[in-house]
Amino acid sequence: MKACVIVFPGSNCDRDLKVALTQSMGNEPNMVWHGDSELPETDLIAIPGGFSYGDYLRCGAMAGNSPIMREVVRKAEGGTPVVAICNGFQIATETGMLPGALLRNADQSFVCKDVDLLVAADNERFVGGYDRGQVVKFPVAHHDGNFFADEETLSELENEGQIAFKYATPDGELTEEANPNGSLNNIAGIYNKAGNVLGLMPHPERLISKELGGVDGKTFFDNLVHSIG
Repeated sequence: MKACVIVFPGSNCDRDLKVALTQSMGNEPNMVWHGDSELPETDLIAIPGGFSYGDYLRCGAMAGNSPIMREVVRKAEGGTPVVAICNGFQIATETGMLPGALLRNADQSFVCKDVDLLVAADNERFVGGYDRGQVVKFPVAHHDGNFFADEETLSELENEGQIAFKYATPDGELTEEANPNGSLNNIAGIYNKAGNVLGLMPHPERLISKELGGVDGKTFFDNLVHSIG
């Protein structure tokens, strides 16, 4: 399997993604600079977290206009799987690959902690390693992770099975207390209509070994490789 990790000035999770993908694939992904205009042959594109362009203007707004993103969008429209994490999720909404927007957290504070997530929909490519309704644990680290969309879009996401993860209690209850940022409907991650683009605020790449506190993230990447490769 071949994978690409997109690197922007200000990315700080690109190396974490490289480590996670290397462990699961057995070979290193290509690290592709934002100023490039072409992607090497690839089976998966990963857009990492961080603070692309220092989060100037709006999180992900400048990165969304990088030369490489035109090619990423083209590949996604052609069916190439894309996983967009944290700042990557923000970039994916800016480019129109995913609906909605990520606003400032409801309490106006940066949040950095492990959270429990309910696997809300089936998608063999991205969450085939889990059962629907299972609760998994990933870390979050963001200031602008408050997912917002209009009522029509929210209804469509819910009805079409496009919500990947929801913030929940360890027992899978969708409570206000379990929601770290105020996201509508406790949404932590969504799919595009075609199901080949996943955007999520939590960081699976940060929980890929017992030494890091858990392996739910490794299950995520192992399944990606198994289902795509």
